[in-house]
Amino acid sequence: MPSDASRLLAIDSSTDTLSVALGSGAPDAVPLVFAGPGAAQSSATLLPAVQSLLAQAGWSLDSLDAVVFGRGPGSFTGLRTACAVAQGLAYGAGGLPVLPVDTLLALAEAARTARLQQRLAVPPVVAALLDARMNEIYVALYACGPEGLSSQPLRAPCLCAPQALATWLADSLPSALSLDRGDCLLAGNVFEMYGEPLQDLPGPRQLALPTAAALLSLAPGLLAAGHAVDARDALPLYVRDKVARTTAEREA
Repeated sequence: MPSDASRLLAIDSSTDTLSVALGSGAPDAVPLVFAGPGAAQSSATLLPAVQSLLAQAGWSLDSLDAVVFGRGPGSFTGLRTACAVAQGLAYGAGGLPVLPVDTLLALAEAARTARLQQRLAVPPVVAALLDARMNEIYVALYACGPEGLSSQPLRAPCLCAPQALATWLADSLPSALSLDRGDCLLAGNVFEMYGEPLQDLPGPRQLALPTAAALLSLAPGLLAAGHAVDARDALPLYVRDKVARTTAEREA
């Protein structure tokens, strides 16, 4: 089990924002963080950002206990970049454990943390909603209690059309809970882009993205539960199996 003195590096480039964080993941610890252009642009700035944070902390790469990365879903290019860099750093440090974390879990954790900082209630379920482009949303449901989020989703990450989200949520929530009573926090970056189909969706809302700081916060529990893998076994989670519509689909 990692201690409060654990040294963890976290990377997320699943969205248009690259996020890197260095720290222990302990609740009272303040990590070093970097944010910059993500997705396809992250490959140019990710390694310099890692080197800069390590230099600020006075840590060497081989002194780390694990490398954490957002495995997806999200930008295909960004996911591949984060995975490849995490693997390369782990190998370069002599075989560090690698911890792949669902980006929707990180998004839910970022939203939960923001609510607590704003002294707002966190409902018993968090719906993590990430823009998937092509008029679709990546969505997953996570239970949330006094100790935080459950890492095992109530509903695993999947794709959903904005127009079908209300029905999907109503069908997916535990039977004792209700959207109309505000039992589900809607968290993510989809509210402006899909404003019309989501305008009547009930429940509290929280703007959020997956961040490396959220990955750090989740990492100690996930490491203790045995979710780390060897670098060679770390893989992205795409969810979608194609990057873009065909010409015929766009015209339709």
